[in-house]
Amino acid sequence: MKKAKKIISLILVLAMSLAVTACVGPNKVEKPESKIDFKALVNKQNPLPANWEENIVTVHMTNSVGDDVEVETAAYDAYLQLKADLEKEGIKVDLDSARRSVARQQEIMDQFTKDYGADYAAKTVAKPGYSEHHTGLALDLYLIIDGKDVVENEDMIQYTDIWATIHSKLADYGFILRYLEDKEHITGYGYEPWHIRYINDVNAAKEIMASGKTFEEYLGAVNEDKLSLDLGKSELFSEEELKEMAICIKCDFAGWEDCEFKRLSYAGDLEDREEQLKLANENADGKKYIDVAKFVGDFHVYTPTVSTFENNTDYDNYEWWLAKTEEDGWEIIDKGY
Repeated sequence: MKKAKKIISLILVLAMSLAVTACVGPNKVEKPESKIDFKALVNKQNPLPANWEENIVTVHMTNSVGDDVEVETAAYDAYLQLKADLEKEGIKVDLDSARRSVARQQEIMDQFTKDYGADYAAKTVAKPGYSEHHTGLALDLYLIIDGKDVVENEDMIQYTDIWATIHSKLADYGFILRYLEDKEHITGYGYEPWHIRYINDVNAAKEIMASGKTFEEYLGAVNEDKLSLDLGKSELFSEEELKEMAICIKCDFAGWEDCEFKRLSYAGDLEDREEQLKLANENADGKKYIDVAKFVGDFHVYTPTVSTFENNTDYDNYEWWLAKTEEDGWEIIDKGY
């Protein structure tokens, strides 16, 4: 009799288990969730939060060119919804890159330093631990036009209408455009229409996109943007080249902690240009400069992180000297008074 009761009990347990399975669904699997702050700020001044790599949950996908891409799970689900919506508009996108570990970023930095030198590596590659791609929430898209993969930045950027449509839909799925035009002194990077960031909050994403603010401004990490930019006039350089120089300076300034940029101006065509170019090449450390230029600007320092600046002080007519190489374009070679 006891044996019969035991069998009946087992049958009841099995029946309850089947009932639960029926309610949940045979293919329903509880997904592990990332225990991270989806609004964490990672940039040139703010490193990846501690224990992030232990708390993030990611998936891997293979894109149309056969590359493996790792993405945070919630960000990937949102991306798939965005992708499906865009396809209704006849726009096809894929993921070029997403998460890179700190260790992988260090490998990239080491390789660039070996191949191109420390200065070029520092200008081109994000410092390990300070790249937004570490989060798994930063996604770089590429376009598929007429069945062909368009992956090079210089090719993608020309499709302004397509990017405008993509950007108009980002917030609906919790994404924002991360690196805006004319905001390089805040973000530290030039305009990238393909670089989007998942923040897991549709309302906040809509607020950010509608405001035209950077993520830094929305979070209150920087003061209100009041930078005045004057490219002036030049008989030597085009407006596009002057803008390239200004972006170089602005991206560098974004790494200055607790400073506010007020003004940046082209100093005018140099009367002693040949002399300055000769001087630059004498200190070029193996590089061959083909041109030089100067900008001046004003900024305010709140709490200095370098000994040359004083606390809560305005600095006016500060100088930035730039030089150009045939291969790498413009770079800052000197700054100060």
